Amino acid sequence: MLYLSGIQPSGKIHIGNYFGMIKKMVDSQNDHQSLAFIANYHAMTSVRDGAKLKEMTREAAINFLSVGLDPEKTTFWVQSDVKEVLELYWILSGFTPMGLLNQGHSYKDKTAKGIAANHSLFSYPVLMAADILLFGSEVVPVGKDQIQHVEMARDIAIKFNNEYGEILTIPEYKIDEDVATVPGIDGAKMSKSYNNTIDMFGTEKELEKQCKKIVTDSTPMEEPKEYENCNIYKISKLFLNEDELKDLQVRYKSGKEGYGHFKLYLKDVIWNYFAPFREKREYYMNNPKVVNEILASGADKARNLANERFSLIKEKVGI
Repeated sequence: MLYLSGIQPSGKIHIGNYFGMIKKMVDSQNDHQSLAFIANYHAMTSVRDGAKLKEMTREAAINFLSVGLDPEKTTFWVQSDVKEVLELYWILSGFTPMGLLNQGHSYKDKTAKGIAANHSLFSYPVLMAADILLFGSEVVPVGKDQIQHVEMARDIAIKFNNEYGEILTIPEYKIDEDVATVPGIDGAKMSKSYNNTIDMFGTEKELEKQCKKIVTDSTPMEEPKEYENCNIYKISKLFLNEDELKDLQVRYKSGKEGYGHFKLYLKDVIWNYFAPFREKREYYMNNPKVVNEILASGADKARNLANERFSLIKEKVGI
């Protein structure tokens, strides 16, 4: 099965990104043919600063390589390096009813939040359809908020196939019900929008500062503490094995330590867990040529994968 994932460049990544999506994507590389691209065209709907977008794209590439995305197992490229996706985007626009786009939840949600309405935001699902259909992607892992975009891609592909024959693969979306909902420092879902994140690649001092902001109750240090609903414990569960969790539970119940001790313990756990990733990240930061070569090679592989299908598409539509 051919799986495809698109990753928007969004600057710093936090542990919610890692456990919510990135880790599962990396772990699954051995199970199926995997494609992953940095969706910098899509990011243009919200990022206007060209220098910032370029830097965010570079940082996204380094971050994903650092956490274990293997270019020998996953074809990995930057969206704008495969220009065919824009040509297919225009072709598919002719098979996309306005009524279909008018139903777009993402467009409605973003404009309701004050984001200016424009064509790129409105036609975002067509570009996403081109991303998926160009490579014959069979499965697209998505969050629940992205299901509609895959369904739109299916509708567009079916309309095209009704006109020209069974050329485009009809994709399926995949929802991982086991994806972790990682709590932020305030207990709500970890999100940059809520400013409640713990970053993966900050300094040790920055990490300690973020951990110290984790919201807890006011149980005095000398009293036993409830761990089940404690935000520190919930985050710790992501990193610890069963025995380590049992030890932490004993510490909570002992009444010998306060939440400040547990926050510092969590800082150490997180810092040590991501140590190998920081080393790899430093390597890629210091070797931009290596990163560029990986992305260039990935773009070549992506174009080769798309070539036969796209040539047939162009022949059918007369270009």
